[in-house]
Amino acid sequence: MMATMEKAPDERAMLSAVATRDARMDGRFVYGVITTGIYCHPSCPSRPARPENLRFFTDAAAASAAGFRACRRCRADAPALSSRLHTIARFIQAEADEVLDLKTLASLAELSPARFQRAFKTEFGSSPLAFQQAFRAERFKTALREGSSVTAAGHGAGYGSPSRAHLHAKRSLGMMPSTFRSGGRGEHIHFAIRQTSLGLMIMAASSQGLCLVEFGDTEEALYQQLEASFPNAELLPSPQRAKPALEAWTLALEAHLRGWGPRPDLPLDLRGTAFQVSVWRFLLTIPCGETISYTALAAGIDRPSAVRAAATACAANKIAVLVPCHRVLRGDGQLGGYRWGLARKQALLHSEKAHS
Repeated sequence: MMATMEKAPDERAMLSAVATRDARMDGRFVYGVITTGIYCHPSCPSRPARPENLRFFTDAAAASAAGFRACRRCRADAPALSSRLHTIARFIQAEADEVLDLKTLASLAELSPARFQRAFKTEFGSSPLAFQQAFRAERFKTALREGSSVTAAGHGAGYGSPSRAHLHAKRSLGMMPSTFRSGGRGEHIHFAIRQTSLGLMIMAASSQGLCLVEFGDTEEALYQQLEASFPNAELLPSPQRAKPALEAWTLALEAHLRGWGPRPDLPLDLRGTAFQVSVWRFLLTIPCGETISYTALAAGIDRPSAVRAAATACAANKIAVLVPCHRVLRGDGQLGGYRWGLARKQALLHSEKAHS
């Protein structure tokens, strides 16, 4: 059961570390699973293998030399600093209900607080505090979707008190937690459908700003998309007299689509995970007439290894054109995918290049 071992804990300690996913033991050894050929850090979230199927190694190089492949979930072959940072990220998630000060986290990485803060932000695109808050918010959202009460969801997410849950969650949800739990019940969403140079378009707005811009083939299909996005909100068709701002916004966007003006700077109500929102906000910085690759997009949000996740965030964008995911191409220059069809993506890029 033992492989090359130098300066490593004894076997009993390693077995205990694997069974409890003890992040404090990361960096002191890795373990391989003979039934899968994979090696992992002790804190790996994968289901632990049976003890008789484990092999222990001093480091990733030793495990690799023995024919094992690195686990992609725990990034077992990542450079030492990156590996430590991901271990600490898992620790932050496991202790989401605790107040974790920067000095304590930095000591786990064996770095000064300032250097740890910079390294963590480079690796994950946010500070440790923002990372913890985003994780809490996601756990809170999941609990609400699964039917938990606001109080129970807030407690489970680590907010500590209902008032803190409401304060922090409203910022990330864009609405009161109780409204989110009910699928938007009680929220008013105004919408308008009009014909544009790219076909039928629906534009919808909450009290915070535009929350949906979609293209489609029929008014019925567009309304169904809106209804699916806000299943319990009150959806209000908006003639000009009811929501004059929305009418002005649709006209401004149509003017842009026809090449008569720049992309309008309109208020946006971005609703998604912290990662998705970071991608969408970066998309807003891409100049009209220019394109970038999915690889460059991931690098732009300081998550160079998250190329696939960045592409998925583009696909999840529900605010067409105004959040310009159409400006992201494959690495070989091909169009890649587009939520509203490649013909529309090509038309948008051609128009922007011609008028930039």
